[in-house]
Amino acid sequence: LRSCSPGRARRTNASRRTCLVARFGDIYAQERLDAETLLRTYISDMEMVQRIIYIAAVESFHAAKMAYRQFKIRVRDTLSLGHSGPESLEDTVLDYIVRHEDLYDVQASVNEVIRSMNINPKISFPPEIDFIVISTLIRELCRVAFSMQTLVPPLDIAFGTDGELFSDTKYHRSFDSDFTAALVAYHVWPALMENDVVIVKGEAVTKR
Repeated sequence: LRSCSPGRARRTNASRRTCLVARFGDIYAQERLDAETLLRTYISDMEMVQRIIYIAAVESFHAAKMAYRQFKIRVRDTLSLGHSGPESLEDTVLDYIVRHEDLYDVQASVNEVIRSMNINPKISFPPEIDFIVISTLIRELCRVAFSMQTLVPPLDIAFGTDGELFSDTKYHRSFDSDFTAALVAYHVWPALMENDVVIVKGEAVTKR
């Protein structure tokens, strides 16, 4: 194990949070649109393209959170053998993870996301193409989601379901929505949450 500086995680929490929230916004504005453009060369149905990207985002957060939990257990098990303070073991573990996020096996998470997408009944893809074509988007989402788990409190995305009541506090309506419709037909991008409070709105399509 490499050496670590106790207290680093909490000292840098606010600045890291600001950077990660901004990065989440950048992914929405850049990598998401790049993935959309790429998918449109294979799929003419815009709804399917947007569903694929939304599910990629949801699965990326799920895979990254699972990887973070496993990584944290391994670090805690190792550091607990020689831990003596003055920081608590939890703080020491968090400091180590923040300093060594490069040890996160992001490719394993990307592979897990693609596996999950391949068996998702809500999305389909031409058989000659693989979801790996949007692996850049998935990789960036996994990275930011993993880093968000090191924050106190951690950040997560909102759980969304087709047909749910549209929430103005949680989502923007897409430009092609029926603005009089009360229900979400499908989601374009997830909302970002902190302790169940929306800090960045997602995007959803409402239709009658």
